[in-house]
Amino acid sequence: MSDAVLAGAKPDREFCSTSDAAQMLGVSLGTVQQMVENGLLDAWKTTGGHRRIRVSSVESFLRKRQTGTPAPAQPAPTTLRVLIAEDDRLMQALYEKTVATWDMPIQVKIVSSGFEGLMEIGRSAPDLLVADLMMPDLDGFAMIRRLRADPQLAHMDIIVVTGLSVDDIEEQGGLPEDVLIYGKPIPFRELKGYIQARLMQMQRRVRA
Repeated sequence: MSDAVLAGAKPDREFCSTSDAAQMLGVSLGTVQQMVENGLLDAWKTTGGHRRIRVSSVESFLRKRQTGTPAPAQPAPTTLRVLIAEDDRLMQALYEKTVATWDMPIQVKIVSSGFEGLMEIGRSAPDLLVADLMMPDLDGFAMIRRLRADPQLAHMDIIVVTGLSVDDIEEQGGLPEDVLIYGKPIPFRELKGYIQARLMQMQRRVRA
């Protein structure tokens, strides 16, 4: 019932506005609108065209993301925060297993969709985003475009690891020029080298 106008429906405490939902979720208004369009939040429109979102659907979405997830410890100034957006469980396990062997001060979080990525970034922006492009709900293309449209996040380092070809990416509208693109299988040696270089930059800034 995402965009249906419910005749006679009255907004009350069972519903909230788009801006209220964005504040509850810690994301932008555009992200909430996209979530409604993708059926992740229940909403209806008033006769004036304003969205009213069911509070219970917002709370349900929050519970799914927060249940059993402890608050992350604050990283040290020279800890690189890395967010990985990858929906394939095998790839997630491969990332976890491989990165765990790197003796480097990094803090890694893995999410399974573009929406989860935007929510996590809204809570705590990482230093580096490593993203797949083909993901459910909100794909990597849309997630990256939203991030690059936000002035506060426009300079976040982004690496794409994808099975798509260059032509496939161009057919989907392409990616910003500053996004580094690697093909699958996951190029762990290149990723490790990139992270080592970023850590050296951070350490130099701390010492300066």
